[in-house]
Amino acid sequence: MHEVRLAFVALQFFTRTPIPRWVGFEPDWLHQSARHFALIGIFVGIVGALVLWLASRVLPLPVAVLLSMASTMLLTGGFHEDGWADTCDGLGGAVSRERALEIMKDSRIGAYGAMGLLMMLALKASALASLPAAWGCAALLLGHTASRAASTALIRFLPYAGDIEHAKAKPLAQRISLAGLLVSCAWAGLIALVLALSHAPWRVPVAAGLLMSLLGAWWCARWFRKRLGGVTGDTLGAAQQLTEVLLLLSWAAVWQAATQ
Repeated sequence: MHEVRLAFVALQFFTRTPIPRWVGFEPDWLHQSARHFALIGIFVGIVGALVLWLASRVLPLPVAVLLSMASTMLLTGGFHEDGWADTCDGLGGAVSRERALEIMKDSRIGAYGAMGLLMMLALKASALASLPAAWGCAALLLGHTASRAASTALIRFLPYAGDIEHAKAKPLAQRISLAGLLVSCAWAGLIALVLALSHAPWRVPVAAGLLMSLLGAWWCARWFRKRLGGVTGDTLGAAQQLTEVLLLLSWAAVWQAATQ
């Protein structure tokens, strides 16, 4: 029952989905719920895939892709996209660590954030539009799940980059246990296994997508450690966005190679 509560807490934090009142809330539960971030990715991915599939039955694929992306952003409130934009603003210029953290706290979007967000959304849309609808649905499901597992890994291996007082107010920035990380990775592994076993041609893009997610997480870890000394809530969102788009691009690359 406690794990169910934690899953609902993660759902409430990362989406706009209402949860039952009996779930309740304790501050430490948010920290513990990190193990189920990838599970929320499964939920978001299913919504995005369902909208893409249904819309593609009656509309051109590029339009269906945009509707799918809009549905997931509406569901999450653009939570991770906002983190990506703030991270681009803070780390886009040659500023000090302290100044970067200050910029990232500013709710206004700057030039780097606007350019980064535009390119991120354009790359996602282009990658998905280059795939058949069924492939796009599978890529969305795996992308949303694996990218959240990648962000969880950063929580595990990197310290919080802000002040200690701020860290206490943001339990998501605290490290999680190895067992918690394994649970998060297990959710991503489950989706990867289901996709690989359900359709043989997806095995190569599944493997390529997971590899790109790992490389993206590794690169983010190096980047954030070098520039900030660790992670913040914004950089975790940025890591999710970057690993997701790398996975989508890997699927597009595999499809392109297979059809040439």
